[in-house]
Amino acid sequence: MISTLLAMQMDWALVLEKFLLIVVVVSVSLGFAMYSTYAERKVAAALQDRSGPNRFGWFGLLQPIADAIKLFSKEDIIPNKANKVLFVMGPGLAMLAALMTSAVIPWGDKVVLGGREISLQIADLNIGMLYVFAVVALGVYGVMIGGWSSNNKFSLLAAIRGASQNISYELAMGLSLIALLFVTGSLSLKDIVVGQQTNGWNILYQPLGFLIFIVCAFAECNRTPFDLPEAENELNFGYHQEYSSMKLGFYLFAEYINMFISSVIMATLYFGGYDIPFFNEAASSLHPNILALMGFGALMAKTVFFVFVFMWVRWTIPRFRYDQLMNLGWKSLIPLALFNMLITGAVVLYLQNGWPKF
Repeated sequence: MISTLLAMQMDWALVLEKFLLIVVVVSVSLGFAMYSTYAERKVAAALQDRSGPNRFGWFGLLQPIADAIKLFSKEDIIPNKANKVLFVMGPGLAMLAALMTSAVIPWGDKVVLGGREISLQIADLNIGMLYVFAVVALGVYGVMIGGWSSNNKFSLLAAIRGASQNISYELAMGLSLIALLFVTGSLSLKDIVVGQQTNGWNILYQPLGFLIFIVCAFAECNRTPFDLPEAENELNFGYHQEYSSMKLGFYLFAEYINMFISSVIMATLYFGGYDIPFFNEAASSLHPNILALMGFGALMAKTVFFVFVFMWVRWTIPRFRYDQLMNLGWKSLIPLALFNMLITGAVVLYLQNGWPKF
């Protein structure tokens, strides 16, 4: 009886631990997304030789709060002939899918609190990358439902564009990850990070795979030059044209959260994740909590760099035409990903078994 009660206590402790970790991860993701809007405008201003937001708060740091107040205070309009249930569900599904991808990301190593080791990862799945792909595929439904339920032909055309674009570039992204699987031998993001701490970062072994992955990430996040679902000069603001107030805010937040999570995943898969460069964590005598904090800082530094690349490209490269977008996905990236997969497989087989004997 006592052992049963102790087991129940441990289960409740695990539930509380995971709940608090979810709250922290979601809060960090939302905060990062909110201030990414501020950073986006500052980066754009720097590239265009102007000031950017600088009125509300010190250096304009309270501008995202002003934007949130503006979105909350705007009138929430639902078109008369829209499908009201799906119209509300669309932005919610997009936001939910964007946040769910953070569940399998290792944000750091373990911390010790009250004699208990706590992993800084909500769920360590042995099919972590497959989970990410499944959740990212759900995000397409948010775009499709929003565009279709608006009862607007421009929104519907934009939603169809978004769905075809995401499906096309998911194929190349998946093939690039198969080559990475050959190298790492695991789909668990935690195992991939631990392997890079021992064998070096995967960017050294998969430079072509990383190039394919980052191009596909731009397309999956609907970021310039792949923002065809939001081509306002062609489709009159795109799939969220009929949205206002925080429903529009959810779509915009989902885009920035996707950009943030994509940057974290690229840092995790190819640049060591929370691995600290030029530092041997295993041989260090520092407290585990300090090491975990340093690892989280290293991951965030890599993530901020990739987020800056997203913004830099947006204000540098013009939008593709739709035929160019599809040709790049089907005629260039997929053949390159297949070539990379075959070469990687051949090299791995050679390193494991040597030359085949005939």
